[in-house]
Amino acid sequence: MFSWLGRTASSCLRPLGRYARMNKDDDDSLGGEDDARLWCKDLEKHSHGEFSFAVVQANELLEDQSQVETGQHATFVGVYDGHGGPEASRFICDHLFNNLIRLARENGTISEDILRNAFSETEDGFLTLVRRAYEIKPLIAAIGSCCLVGVIWKGTLFVANLGDSRAVLGSVNRLNKIVAEQLTKDHNASLEEVRRELRSLHPEDSHIVVMKQGVWRIKGIIQVSRSIGDAYLKRPEFALDPSFPRFHLHEPLHQPVLRSDPSICTRVLQPNDKFLIFASDGLWEYLTNEDAVDIVHNNPRVGIARRLLISAINQACKKRRVTYNELKKFDKGMRRHIHDDISVVVIFIDHEMFENKASVPDLSVRGFVDTIGPSNFNFPHVNQSVLSEGCS
Repeated sequence: MFSWLGRTASSCLRPLGRYARMNKDDDDSLGGEDDARLWCKDLEKHSHGEFSFAVVQANELLEDQSQVETGQHATFVGVYDGHGGPEASRFICDHLFNNLIRLARENGTISEDILRNAFSETEDGFLTLVRRAYEIKPLIAAIGSCCLVGVIWKGTLFVANLGDSRAVLGSVNRLNKIVAEQLTKDHNASLEEVRRELRSLHPEDSHIVVMKQGVWRIKGIIQVSRSIGDAYLKRPEFALDPSFPRFHLHEPLHQPVLRSDPSICTRVLQPNDKFLIFASDGLWEYLTNEDAVDIVHNNPRVGIARRLLISAINQACKKRRVTYNELKKFDKGMRRHIHDDISVVVIFIDHEMFENKASVPDLSVRGFVDTIGPSNFNFPHVNQSVLSEGCS
């Protein structure tokens, strides 16, 4: 694209050196101590277990936005990987969850259609913002964001996705081995399946996908094929003129070249499903699904999102032939030459809690925001019969 401390609810809020070791070899090899660009919540509770949350900033302005919302019977996870600027990802973080809650209350249910409508309203809202600001700041038309959402409601999991952030499930198979299952589709032109889809939707456009600097890009500009925002690639009224060569289309836009409808996966969580990893593509660039699942399975829960994130950073440093200690001295924005902004949320699934009536904290947690507020993820009379299982 534009391109561990004992189990406790205490959080890692600023640099890592402030936090005690769990044991002498817990994280000594990871190299994340005193990284002022790294924020985390090492372990908190949610309605179906516990979660770990970590974010690292690489860009001059943090373009990743992320949130976890917990209620008595529900958990919401959002990872929004912005590009071109932070405006779209911030807008999504401010509005998508609220749109979902309002629609769920109005309809008395959570369903795939409710999720689609929440995405649609968020897209419409951001395009309205673009329209209002376009004359003053035309480049807002080139700002967009991937959007990954997970909702657990009384044992049912919904995952909706636009772009190339990814949700991966860790489950135990019949041989008692941990296995990784990718729940989302990567909407990225690097994949042949995505290029075929684009060509079939735009048969008269020979430049719908172009190889540029060794990378497949849509219209030679962007890799992701679905997003919130990127108005200039969706509506002709937001076309940018040649004074913005990076985002200028050489021919009129007759139909949107990017989509804003999410792919959705719905499943009833099974006893062998152990945890979920939600992360922006900055993690998956350096860790395979199997790598990430093995790390979570084979290490303590406390700080596991931070461990995943630092594992990816170490791989990035190795590739660029710098050390993590050297990286920590980079100015804001310069780290983008080594790695992207990365957001990671690990959701542990404790099945004994499905019928547990014990009180669960009502929390609203945002990445890189040290204050925790109450969430409003509670509403009555939800009809769970309005479900469809599978991925689309």
